[in-house]
Amino acid sequence: MTSETGLVVGADGLARPAWAATDPLLREYYDTEWGMPIFTEVGVFERLSLEAFQSGLSWATILRKRPAFREVFAGFDPGVIAEFDESDIERLLADERIIRHRAKITATVTNARATCALRADGGLAEFVWGFKPQTTPRPRAIAEIPTQSVESKALAIALKQRGFVFIGPTTMYALMEALGIVNTHLLGSHRRAAAGVWPE
Repeated sequence: MTSETGLVVGADGLARPAWAATDPLLREYYDTEWGMPIFTEVGVFERLSLEAFQSGLSWATILRKRPAFREVFAGFDPGVIAEFDESDIERLLADERIIRHRAKITATVTNARATCALRADGGLAEFVWGFKPQTTPRPRAIAEIPTQSVESKALAIALKQRGFVFIGPTTMYALMEALGIVNTHLLGSHRRAAAGVWPE
């Protein structure tokens, strides 16, 4: 690893950030999913929901629980989750396979209803992608990666105005990174140009 950048060159000769260099699950996520464009309602809603569940926890914890999350939240289909009632919330609170946090669970239901309401105005994916900035960061080191932006602040405000809860500018910036709306792959990472949304 070069201390100046935070990149680690693996046994396969590929450079990745330290967080994705050792844990096989995180490495696979980084190499195949993180930062790749998603334009479907379910895909964006799932990532928005999991970013909220991740708050205060490690992303590795969320990834390990993701299959269970997908099972109990009906594949993150907003139309199904929007119909969840108190009995469903109690069922989820009793499921040890997921993060049993009442506020985060109820937020997912609330946000599913807000997502359904957005369909009349183009849908969640179009709404979120509407906050794509004119430029993207070009970080050479981990320390240069922002944790929020003017656009992520505006997105958080706009979603709250549409009835979404348990979101903020930092969580929304993480969402924008995960969806490829901004590219915070380090310069030198083998994934820097993978998404094709931004010039390398």
